[in-house]
Amino acid sequence: MALQLPIGIEMEQLYVVSEKDLATVIGSGDVDVLATPAMIAMIENVAKSLVEDKLPAGYTTVGIRIDVRHINPVPLGAKITVKVRLEKQEDKKLIFKAEVFWRELKIGEGTHERYVVKKDRFMDKVKKLALR
Repeated sequence: MALQLPIGIEMEQLYVVSEKDLATVIGSGDVDVLATPAMIAMIENVAKSLVEDKLPAGYTTVGIRIDVRHINPVPLGAKITVKVRLEKQEDKKLIFKAEVFWRELKIGEGTHERYVVKKDRFMDKVKKLALR
């Protein structure tokens, strides 16, 4: 599969920090603020959404790496914006830049890598690995 996605495409998504996103609920901390794992999931979701309609039928992306800094705390109910930009493509590997804001305050930033896979082939691999 030869695939060339347009470098520089961007997407942003608004999220409201809910109880399920709190560090105390996820178990990653002892304070009621946005958990780093929840912020990471939001970044991954936006990156996936950015490219999903540009892939051939039967293909998707899976996260393979993430490197983020969680710079500032965010309370329950805060409206945050996750911005993702496709920075580079290396064959089937996609490299994204991510930034997360609460109002004008940057609360997170980093890079995220995803890999383009054929869904049925990927799930066949998972089944084979599960049988080991």
